[in-house]
Formats: sequence, structure tokens, C-alpha cells
Amino acid sequence: MKTCKFILLCLISFVSTHTFAQLSFGYSLKLNDGWKFVLKDEAKANEFTYNDSRWRSVDLPHDWSVKEQLSPTLASCTGYLPGGIGWYRKTLNIPAERKGEKVYIYIEGIYNRSEVYINGYLLGKRPNGYVSFAYDATPYIKYGEDNVLAVRVDHSRSADSRWYTGSGIYRDVWLVYANSVHTSQWGVYAYPTVEKNKGLLHLESEILNESTSDADIQVQSELLDLNGKIVAKTNNKIRIQANKKEKSRMILKLNGPHLWSIDNPYLYTLKTSLVQNGKVIDISSTKTGFRTYTFSPDKGFALNGEWLKVKGVCLHHDAGVLGSAVPREVWKRRLQTLKEVGVNAIRTSHNPQASDLYDLCDELGLLVMNEAFDEWEFPKRKWIEGWNVGAPQFDGNFDFFEQWREKDLADMVRRDRNHISIFAWSIGNEVDYPNDPYSHPVLDGDKATGFTQAMFGGYKKDAPDAMRLGDIAKRLVKVVKEYDSSRPVTAGLAGVAMSNETDYPGALDIAGYNYTEGMYDSDHRRYPERVIYGSENRHELSAWKAVTDREFIFGQFLWTGIDYLGESGRWPSRGFYSGLLDFGGFIKPRGYFRQSLWSDKPMAYLGTYPTPGKGSKSQMKDVWSQLDAENEKGDYEEKTPSMDAWPVWNYEEGQSVRVVCYTNAAKAKLMLNGQEVGITKDYDNNTGIIYWDIPYQSGRLEVIGLDKEGKQLSSYTLRSSQQPYALEIISGETVISKDRGLAQIVVQVVDKDGIPVMLSDNEVTCRLQGQAKLLGLEAGNNEDMSDYTDNKQRVFHGRIIAYIQATGKAGSLSIQFSSPWLKSVTKTIEIK
Repeated sequence: MKTCKFILLCLISFVSTHTFAQLSFGYSLKLNDGWKFVLKDEAKANEFTYNDSRWRSVDLPHDWSVKEQLSPTLASCTGYLPGGIGWYRKTLNIPAERKGEKVYIYIEGIYNRSEVYINGYLLGKRPNGYVSFAYDATPYIKYGEDNVLAVRVDHSRSADSRWYTGSGIYRDVWLVYANSVHTSQWGVYAYPTVEKNKGLLHLESEILNESTSDADIQVQSELLDLNGKIVAKTNNKIRIQANKKEKSRMILKLNGPHLWSIDNPYLYTLKTSLVQNGKVIDISSTKTGFRTYTFSPDKGFALNGEWLKVKGVCLHHDAGVLGSAVPREVWKRRLQTLKEVGVNAIRTSHNPQASDLYDLCDELGLLVMNEAFDEWEFPKRKWIEGWNVGAPQFDGNFDFFEQWREKDLADMVRRDRNHISIFAWSIGNEVDYPNDPYSHPVLDGDKATGFTQAMFGGYKKDAPDAMRLGDIAKRLVKVVKEYDSSRPVTAGLAGVAMSNETDYPGALDIAGYNYTEGMYDSDHRRYPERVIYGSENRHELSAWKAVTDREFIFGQFLWTGIDYLGESGRWPSRGFYSGLLDFGGFIKPRGYFRQSLWSDKPMAYLGTYPTPGKGSKSQMKDVWSQLDAENEKGDYEEKTPSMDAWPVWNYEEGQSVRVVCYTNAAKAKLMLNGQEVGITKDYDNNTGIIYWDIPYQSGRLEVIGLDKEGKQLSSYTLRSSQQPYALEIISGETVISKDRGLAQIVVQVVDKDGIPVMLSDNEVTCRLQGQAKLLGLEAGNNEDMSDYTDNKQRVFHGRIIAYIQATGKAGSLSIQFSSPWLKSVTKTIEIK
């Protein structure tokens, strides 16, 4: 009786604080602190008695690769960072009074090929580095004694992905206590429908009885609004045989529900309680909401009955200096910035991501396309040594796809299906890339077949038959539908013309086209029932016009929303550099260009660069531009004004400068030192960019966005800067939580008048005094291959961000930023 009361108090506290491990059951405690780690394969490291005293002390989440040495001899796909094999160990004390309860270990993500042990016993292996999983450790637990949790991580095949994955236990780990009768793992499933202003929340709860006797259980479901008021409730009684599971199905009804939307992401809380003999034995809390989706092959996509264009971006899971171990606060800042730019949807490229990302999309109002795989049964080409060096190799995760595909996919859907923001499931990305690896006789055709990507020499009869794609897709779609039939299944097709000869597109509910806008019209005519959208697209205006000019195309997903590590170009290159935001989460020029296309709020932006001509270079430095540059001869010829012009106003007097304006105003005029220069120009519908070529004169440059009648709507100003003079903190928290609270401090180099010095590359040193640690300094420079994880780093465009995390104790934290010859700056943060 005492134990039951203790469990109940813990469960009530657990729900009220919203700290839970998304398992749908039990009382969860984070196990992120106080681990031991070694980066080598140690024999007997799984054993209870192994001496790990000389191992390094680390806290989770932890990514060891991002802290290692960059080298041009390593794979460009990894961002020139290594993998390896590592071991983690942690000692746990399981109180004696917990005896009789179940004990689980829940791990949100380990990259990759992990083995988990408790007291020397193998709990299980999981090769996929992106899925979450739980193990029942109960049979091996020593109650009232120390227990040792050991984890082996094998990322020795470091170039197993086309982008940076990170290495290690890079997401949260939880200890979960539970009654022997509890909800199954991810066993609470709630999906909404709305009929005539009445919300119906369809509930399915799978209950597991791990006891030796039958159990009579009452399943209670309560729906709470944002104020914590119960607005609907229901209950159901079920009988569960010993060592069996049963499902309880109910419907909660609510008149006039608040609808979740992009502009008003209203969330309810579903509280699910299991009651046995009048006592609550298990309880869980699930965020949910009400909304409707409509997909039409002719009209596109509607949310809550309103047709809209999806303005999406693809996102990888790293954050520059932080690697793949990204705190929730960092994702929140990044997602909020993307919404500011005009983004309304995220595609998780190309794998399940941390639970925090989906939680934040629910809260902030961002649609999510949740994706499972980048490879199926065969690997894709990857550069193993440097960039375009030698022959491409075929490292990958394909070797466990056949064995684990259904389990991995099912676990993604079961874990994430309650997120109201998810509007589609993707089973793959570019698995149909022509001759990488699949082939088909249609590849012997010419451009008339519709290909826009390399075909690697036409049809290869010895390559895997593309007809296999349809069979695999059908099996994967079946898995998704088994666990969630309320959303469509999709995939990103790379070789649409080839896949059209197979059953692959027909197996999908909606079809994503990667970089094949030229096939929209022909395929809409040929397949009139197919719902089509751009699943991966470049940033040019023409790709967006392919959406806006066609009612039947419901949107696009830009590659990419944020710069990411890996898939790098020629050294020096940390990663792929086509994001709207850089590694530090700062808006890049092309982010403002996209804002001019996607935002409903008036905006204007100014950027500059030398007028194209002799000696001019492309403003962009991503992999695409590097490949394009391979074919350039002589001077760079600009075909359209650049979307990558930085806000710099420092040149030689009289030098010809191209000034570009990104705006959603009808026209714009340019002012230099209070005088209009050039002429007022109309918005250019062909390029989306207004520009002037003018001789440089130092001072104040301003653009003013005007409506058709000449009324001012927006403005943006640049000022010529003098020599760097001081460091200035331009944003950052003043109070953070002692429980791993994170401060994100942005520092700018300014001149003596406080004007940002965009051309500065001064080295900045960060020093802390207080109970916190520096996670890293990030400037966003793709070509800077130095160590970002220490306390010194050069600014980029005069700016840098510091990630500083509390370590568990309250107090005052003093942060100093200094640089040789510059005036330093200090900030005080309260840790509470």
C-alpha cells in the first residue's frame, strides 16, 4: 500500500510538470548526468566490475564526432569529421522500495549500431541511429544496490550517410518505473476529426498486463484546455489476461473546439489514467488538438478547410558547433526565426528527429512532414576520402534495412503519431535516383523522358531493377497505415520519369517531386488523380512560381532551411551552405529573399556586392555553386541579381556597386545620404529582386518599400563602418534555469559609433565565472575549419553566438567576451 501511494504521488507530480519520456506510461527520470565515456573499443566494458575510473566524464546528450579533429582526408559527406567506436557507462542506484515495479531504460537516439547492457546483461541491439527505443531491464535489476548501465556505440563506418550524423548517445536517456499493468510503449493514440463544429478525439489505448493474474482495468480519459480545465472526459472498463495486452477504444466529444492552425496553434492536453481496484496505477499526458487536412489533385492542400500553399524547408538534425546534440532552446530559436521568414512547414530530412522538434512545431504552428529513410535495400554513392577524390564508395545503413525496416518505421509512427503538427509520413528520399542504385530501360531515353538529373550512362541491365521500388513501397505504406491511417503517406522522388514506369508513385497517397518542376504539368495530365508537391527544391524564384502558378501543386520544401554539417564541398567546407539560416541560426541574405516571397508582413532588405564584370565572383558558396563553377570560364556572368548579397556598405570610393533589394512592396526607392539615387523601381516579377548599380560613397544607404500609390510600407538601412572598436552583446538571456538552462548570447563587433563592422573577422575569447559551461562558439562560417568547441573563435560578418549551459546550481554567472585591440564586454546572468 505504501508503494502504491508513493507511485501515485510521483505520477501526479510527473504529469503536472510535463517532464516525461513519451513512452505513454510510467514515471520517468532523466539519466543525462554523470556518465563515463571512452572513444575506443574496450573489451569487457559491459561488465559490472569493469574499472572505468580513467574514462572521461560527460553529460548527455553527447556527440563525440563534432569535438574531434577535422581533416581533408576524411569523408566530405561527414563534414570531414571522424566516427569511431565508443563506450558509455553510468552507475544507477535503484531504491529497495522500488522492488515489485517494472524498470525500463528509454533511449531517444544513439548513432549508431548500439548495444545496451545492464549489469553485464545484453538488453538489446539497435542499428538505426535515429529511432527511439526502450528495454525492459527488470529481470537484471539489483534493487537497493548499484547497477551499471553500459552502452557500446559502433560508428566505425563513419561515412554511412550523405550528411553529418554525429556519433554517440546524442539524445536524452530515461529511467522509467512502472506498475506491472501499464499502457504499452507509445500505446496512447489520439487522432482528431471535426464534424459540423464538433470535435471528435478518437482514442486508442493499448494496455499491457505483465503480471501473473488477470486484471480488471478502468481506462479514464480527460481532455484539458490551455487553462487546465476539463472540457471532455470518458472511461472504459476492460479485462486483460495475464501476460497479454488489450486495446481500449473511446471517443471524446467537444462542441466548438479551438482548431490548431499555423497562426493559432491551440493545444489540448489528454490525460490517460489506468485505475485498478480504485487506485490509479498508471497515468500519462499527451498534447493533442483538433484540425482537418484535405488533399486534392486539383486544388492542392487545405488546413481546416482553407486552401493554402505549403512554404516548407528541409531540415537536418545538427546545429553547427553543437553537432547532433542540440538543446531544445536552440531548436526553439531556430524554428521561431524560420517562422519569421515565412516558413510554415518542416520536412525532417531524412530521418526521425528529436522529440523536442515535434513538440516545438506543435507549439509554434509549423506543419511537419516526418521522414523515415534515405536508403532502402541498397546504398548510395558517397565520397569516402575528401570531395570528388577517387571512386565513390557505398557505405551506408542498407545492411540492416531488410531486417529492421518495418520495426524502425513502425516505431517512428507510433512515437510521433500524436503530434498534431505532423500532416504526412514519408517512407523515403531519393531511393529512386537513376542508377544510384536502381536502373530501368527508360534511362536510355533523352531529355524528352523528363530527366533533370544525371543518369550515369543510361540503362544498366546488371543494376538493381527499378521495378522493385513498387513492392518495397507497398510494404512500407502498409506498416504506416497499420498504426496511423489518418494521414497520407508520401516520399521524395528523385527520378520521377523512371519511377513512373513502376508501381512506386501509385503506392503513395501524395507524391513528392525532388527538383523536377518541369514534370508538374505533364504528370498532372497523365496522372489526374495524383496529388503532387515539391518535396525538395532549389531557391530560385522559378521553382516557387512553379507552385504559385499551379493551383494543383500544394507547396514546396526548400533545400535547405538551415545550413548543416556534412555533404560538404571541396575543403575547406564544413557543410552544405544553401540554408535560409546559417549554422548559428542567423538569417542569411537568401533568408530575407525568401521572406520577401513568403511573408505577409511588409519587409525590405538591402545587400550589396561589386557590380558584375571583370573579376567578379558568384556570391554563393554552396555545393551546387561549386559544381556550377567547374564549368565557368573567364569572368563570372551573373544571369540574375544575387539572392546572397550581404548587408555591407564598405567599398572604395567611386567603385561601382550593385545594390539589391528584396522586398514584398510594389516598388522601392534608394536613398544615399538623404538623396535619392537612381530611379524608383517597380518590383521585378521575373527575378523577385530590384537592383541599382551606383558608385560607392560612404555614409547611409537606405531603401524604402512603397505601395502602388507611393506610400511607405517598409525600409532597411546600411551604414559605412569604421575600424573595429568594441564588442557588443546584441541579444541573450538574463535569467536561465539551473536545470540545464541555456543562454544563447549574440556578440557583434562594432565601430566607435556602434555601427556593426560586417567585414570584421576578429578572434573572440569567451570566459565564464559561475555554475555554467560553454558548449561552443558558432560564427556560421562554412570555410573556417578550426575548432569551434573551445572558447576562442573568429567572428563571421562581425558576429558570433555563444551557447552557455547551466550545470545544476543557482547563482550569478559572469560572461566576458574579449578580443585583442577591442573593447571587451561583460554580461551577468542569474541562474535560478
